[in-house]
Amino acid sequence: MADSDYQLIDSGSGEKLEEFGKYRLIRPCSQAIWPRDKDKSDAWREAHASFNRRNGLHWHGRYKLPENWVIQANSIKMKLATTNFGHIGIFPETLALWNTLQSKIRLAKSEDTRNQKEPFHFLNLFAYSGGATLAAAQAGARCCHVDASKGMVQWAKENAKINQLEDHPIRWIVDDVNKFLSREIRRGRRYHGILLDPPSFGRGKSGELYKIEHAMVETLEKVHRVLSPEYRFIYLTSHTPGFTPTVLSNLLKKIEKNGNISSGEMLLKGTHTLSIPNGSWACVDR
Repeated sequence: MADSDYQLIDSGSGEKLEEFGKYRLIRPCSQAIWPRDKDKSDAWREAHASFNRRNGLHWHGRYKLPENWVIQANSIKMKLATTNFGHIGIFPETLALWNTLQSKIRLAKSEDTRNQKEPFHFLNLFAYSGGATLAAAQAGARCCHVDASKGMVQWAKENAKINQLEDHPIRWIVDDVNKFLSREIRRGRRYHGILLDPPSFGRGKSGELYKIEHAMVETLEKVHRVLSPEYRFIYLTSHTPGFTPTVLSNLLKKIEKNGNISSGEMLLKGTHTLSIPNGSWACVDR
């Protein structure tokens, strides 16, 4: 990917080999049922660390990595660190989406400037380490970043500081998403662009259980109620097995009858290697 320190090097035999700046990592990838590229055997052996789920969750070679490091991901700098669940603070398959969000926000702002309309307000739900929030902020949006994990919101704030966006108008919210949306509805707040990436399973700030198959419809109904009459887009992404582009499109069709709906797979891409499907997206825009 241009202008990024991320690269998918190879995949196969249920794993993927990725480069994040100076460090190469091997992590599970159930989709990669094909064999590895024999010409890249040395690259696999040279990996700094690997993570697997055999007999529990384990990093091997974690001691070879720093406590954290920073990479360039499109126009955003992101702090990375290994976690006990195998995540490292970025989902590279979403980088293309960050670019799309920026393009849509900049287009909307240019049109709104001509018409002297209000600032563009962007809402990021289940917002993780803040890559999309910061991409939207760079494009000039006023942002609201919501995640139930206090630790992840702090991580996102650190990323904002790394990108010199700590003084940008961003509301940092630690809360259960549905509770937050209920408050926004009562307060009459409205957003021009919304991104949500609900987990398969999660817990809210006070231990509230979130299971995507039961809670997703309620979340989307509330999302619809915080849309500005002049909204530009809703993006729904998912890594949950079975939540295909068609499923996500159907969910959006149930809440918004008037927009243009598109959908597709999120892909991990590299140079001279097979792309890996890693989640789905759907969008309604106007």
